[in-house]
Amino acid sequence: MKTIRLLIYGEVLNAVAFVSLGFLALFFFFDFAEEIQVIGRASAGEYGLVNALTFVALLIPSHLYELLPITVLIGTIFVMARFAKNSEYTILRTSGLGPGRALKTLLTLGLGFVLLTFVIGDYVAPSADRAAQLLKARYQGNITVGQTGVWLKEKQPYAQYSVNVGALDSDGRMRAVRIFEFDNQGFLISMVQAQTANFGENNAWNLYQVKRTEFPAHDADSARIDRRQFDSLRWPNQISAEMVAAALLKPERMSTIGLFEYIGHLDANAQSAQRYEIEFWKKVFYPLSCLVMVVLALPFAYLHFRSGSIASYVFGGVLAGISFFLLNNVFGYIGNLQNWYPWLTAALPGLIYSVLSLTALGWLVFRR
Repeated sequence: MKTIRLLIYGEVLNAVAFVSLGFLALFFFFDFAEEIQVIGRASAGEYGLVNALTFVALLIPSHLYELLPITVLIGTIFVMARFAKNSEYTILRTSGLGPGRALKTLLTLGLGFVLLTFVIGDYVAPSADRAAQLLKARYQGNITVGQTGVWLKEKQPYAQYSVNVGALDSDGRMRAVRIFEFDNQGFLISMVQAQTANFGENNAWNLYQVKRTEFPAHDADSARIDRRQFDSLRWPNQISAEMVAAALLKPERMSTIGLFEYIGHLDANAQSAQRYEIEFWKKVFYPLSCLVMVVLALPFAYLHFRSGSIASYVFGGVLAGISFFLLNNVFGYIGNLQNWYPWLTAALPGLIYSVLSLTALGWLVFRR
């Protein structure tokens, strides 16, 4: 059985690597063609060919994370269908490779792909994607969302804060920062405006070129407004760099731990976290879809044909992988609109395809 496992593992790994390289080369070409148009613009500044190549290369881990379940499915289907066409799988079955052992062998291989997908999606891709965005910001301007930037909330024992960050520089420095302080009754106490800010030590922001405006208490007799200016000011808070990046960048590019911490921050400040909870559970379940893909590919080994090409079966695998990817995204949007349980929204596509693949396997094995 060890020889059989090594044979299947080697063939599947080679096929998956070949398919992944083909898809990545295609995405690299499309991304680079788009960046070539950016280079020709006057607003690009010093953004040249080398920077464009670096930016596109930094997007590869994100593409690989998104593609791995599909390439695992296509590669495994290709190997299983080829085994069936050449009658190799029939020989393997007579050598003791029953449906249970075959399923166990592919699931063991699938666990390796699960681990690879998790590492890429949770560690490599977020860092590479953030580096790519900061690289482009260095030459083309700041990272921002709309005209007003992003808004965050911070709740402390004796006050509540609404924080507006206009943009994020390539070096991680925040620009056009505004901090509105409210008391526990909801009355505005003060407003702080800072041209720039960075993340300091011990959960604090360092604000620079600061204008602070203090408003009188709502029950005070005096209506005098106090205005002060500071070269720098320290503001203790619990808003980390990852939380600001989460608001400015796409949540699907965050790590699982980063999403979990940001969800906790939103819950603590009575903000809706439905979208980020769905993305969190999708990050949890998405690597497990590699297991679904190898199970979905196993029934192709029990197809009997002696002539013709296996291209149609590989094409069917491509369609199945694309449909899974689309269903995964559609369920995310529907779950967010209908307020479904986030874990159910993320897990349902994988459960549906698991039932379909196991049903197909049982029908092909036991009907004969």
